[in-house]
Amino acid sequence: MDGLPQFLSPSLTAPHQRTLKASIACVGTGLHSGRRVRLSLGPAPAGHGIVFRRTDCHADVPARFDQVVDARLATTVGCSNTAGVRVGTVEHLLAALAGSGVDNAVVALDGPELPILDGSAAPWLFLIDCAGLIDQPEAPRQSIEVRRAVRVQDGESWAELLPPGPYDGLEMAVSIDFSAAAIGRQSIALRLSGESFRHELARARTFALAEDVGAMRAAGLARGGTLENAVVVDGARVVNPDGLRMRDEFVRHKLLDAVGDLALAGAPLRARFRAHRPGHALTNRLLRALFADPAAWREETREPACVAA
Repeated sequence: MDGLPQFLSPSLTAPHQRTLKASIACVGTGLHSGRRVRLSLGPAPAGHGIVFRRTDCHADVPARFDQVVDARLATTVGCSNTAGVRVGTVEHLLAALAGSGVDNAVVALDGPELPILDGSAAPWLFLIDCAGLIDQPEAPRQSIEVRRAVRVQDGESWAELLPPGPYDGLEMAVSIDFSAAAIGRQSIALRLSGESFRHELARARTFALAEDVGAMRAAGLARGGTLENAVVVDGARVVNPDGLRMRDEFVRHKLLDAVGDLALAGAPLRARFRAHRPGHALTNRLLRALFADPAAWREETREPACVAA
């Protein structure tokens, strides 16, 4: 119905950690660098977290908010102890891993940017499904509970994290407002789960305004962008011949990006996330503001169920 295999979506609030069952690889082109890259997703031991491994320069970069070194149009993490080692456009894969409940994985690649694939998280979700998932029942899952409101703002754009409601996970609400008539004002709200990510967010593609494409390329960005991996809007017209995948694909992709950027917290959030006209930089600022205030959060451990001998 939604173009994705009908695998059973895992619980994102399971008490134990989870990793990939096997390794799986792909080849693609970076959206901004235009470089071809080989990438593999592989299992990792409990407590390892998500780590990007640059095989071309033998350096590891943890997927953490405090490793973000650039957030122009995409999220780039960098290695603090190895100058110049970066991994760009990580948000779509991180969203797919978070939406699959994966706590531990090694993402090995031979270039500076993840492949954009079709511009959504659906191909990443397909690869994760093909690799399979395995529980790590000996390792309790950590989560981060937001204890009091944290808010950041940049002009008309703002984002905030609030203490959780009755839902045992992450509740999200995002709105956008673009002058381009094809986008306009859109909003979406959902409770993040394996099912909601798969069916409501995963297929939403990244997008750009036609008027901005030239400036991005002049700045050394969007070199790998095509109508095969991004939605391009020109006023009231969607340039892509096949149109949109869903009427409000734009705001759904903004929420997908937020899922990936919030995954850089390092553990699932128990919170309510609200944002208007968010972007990668604003979401990263929000996480930095959260963790800068020890009274605004606490780490929780979900005790795993007993395993029979």
